[in-house]
Amino acid sequence: MSSSVSSRGFRVFGWSTLLYTLAVVLWGAFVRATGSGAGCGDHWPVCNGEVVPRAPTLQTLIEYTHRVTSGLAMILAVVLCVWGLRAHAKGHPVRKAAVFSLVFMVTEAALGAGLVLFKMVAGNESLARAWWMAAHLINTFLLVGAMALTCWWAGGRERLTWRQQGLTGWLVGGSVVGLLVLGVSGAIAALGDTLFPASSLADGFRQDISPTAHVLLRLRVLHPVLAALMGALVVFSATTVARLRPSPEVKQAAMQLGVLYGMQLVVGLVNLVLLAPVWMQLVHLLMADVVWIVLLRLGAAGLAEGAPRADEHPAPAPSPT
Repeated sequence: MSSSVSSRGFRVFGWSTLLYTLAVVLWGAFVRATGSGAGCGDHWPVCNGEVVPRAPTLQTLIEYTHRVTSGLAMILAVVLCVWGLRAHAKGHPVRKAAVFSLVFMVTEAALGAGLVLFKMVAGNESLARAWWMAAHLINTFLLVGAMALTCWWAGGRERLTWRQQGLTGWLVGGSVVGLLVLGVSGAIAALGDTLFPASSLADGFRQDISPTAHVLLRLRVLHPVLAALMGALVVFSATTVARLRPSPEVKQAAMQLGVLYGMQLVVGLVNLVLLAPVWMQLVHLLMADVVWIVLLRLGAAGLAEGAPRADEHPAPAPSPT
């Protein structure tokens, strides 16, 4: 049985909150790519000891803008959670997704504060910063995913279940984990591009294979390899899930996922050839978020309780006596 459709106001607010959060995520990447993470010093939540900086530099303005917009995103997540709980009956999937949206927004803020307070910003080249970036990326994906699923279930779709899903469950779960791993490698590669910019494609390749290269450069080379491998996994999983759960929504998501991932590979190649300019890094990140959202939509539709199953056949009718 499908869940009840949320009010139009809630659905519009949910999508607006998701789109705004994506914009804040992209601005956060802009902060990292421009080396502006230390624009407010090691102070948080104040900026250089002031609530409103009086004589800000450009880097301070970039970082301070990110903090202000992130604060608004937190308010929107609170409203989404409270509205989702009050407007939906117990058991409605929107309730849980809205709560997780707020939880991951809180942990997102905590990770952002930790980056500043522990000075894991600007020119910090430590391996610890890579771990922080990995945690930040995973949390960002989970945050965006929870909001996307809130919007998905607000449309009246059935809740998902992992029970007795067989190969479909394994393919969806494997693809989700695979994209998280790929995202982490992308975050580390982007950090390497920021800290160790190359003057040419050949120079970047020499940096990566040099025996004296920094560990972030050695990790950077893994990203394109993982991107190709994960692409094969995602496309195989999407086509197989579309065959095993042949609903129109699953088929549409599978087609979109294949097209979007192909586009993402092209964007990644262009980003590599152009030596990762800031604007291309943002496009690459946005595409990654869109691919992630479509994968979750595929999983939510394919694992829905009432999804049609091509791998199950009705029991044969008893023979007449």
